[in-house]
Amino acid sequence: MAVLVELSKEYGYVVLTVVAYAFLNFWMSFQVGAARKKYKVFYPTLYAVESENKDAKRFNCVQRGHQNSLEMMPLFFVTVLLGGLQHPVVAAALGVLYTVARFFYFKGYATGVPENRLKLGIVLVNHTQLINAVSGQSRAQLGAAPLTKPCQRGLNFLAIIGLILCTASFGINLVIREAI
Repeated sequence: MAVLVELSKEYGYVVLTVVAYAFLNFWMSFQVGAARKKYKVFYPTLYAVESENKDAKRFNCVQRGHQNSLEMMPLFFVTVLLGGLQHPVVAAALGVLYTVARFFYFKGYATGVPENRLKLGIVLVNHTQLINAVSGQSRAQLGAAPLTKPCQRGLNFLAIIGLILCTASFGINLVIREAI
């Protein structure tokens, strides 16, 4: 049996969040191109070798910051787009948070000191309440207890976990609707 999903007006925020993340990655690719020129790392070399290039670490940090964002893109897109079907405003807000955190992650990494990727993009917060708010419905449907232990991580972690929970809630609602 097919399920028809009607997109709310607020789902437009989700789409704009995906577009913002796509532009962020497009901008990062230009930063990698500029780093290639600056540090003399030519195509098709993905990562510079330190024994061959004195600026290898600096280039590799720029490249790795972008590469990591590309690696996370499928998970981000799937969770924000599917989770946004059930919770468009929450998913869009978490998506914006994730995109901003990704920008600072990249900027920190691009300094050439890998540890800096965590300095600008990390704000330690007790986000148990936010995760409970996002996941409360799906956790209740699964018969799971509410989350009670504080969890401290960075904005990237907070946002992606929230998006995963939005997506899980949407999936559970589809299954329950189908069963009724």
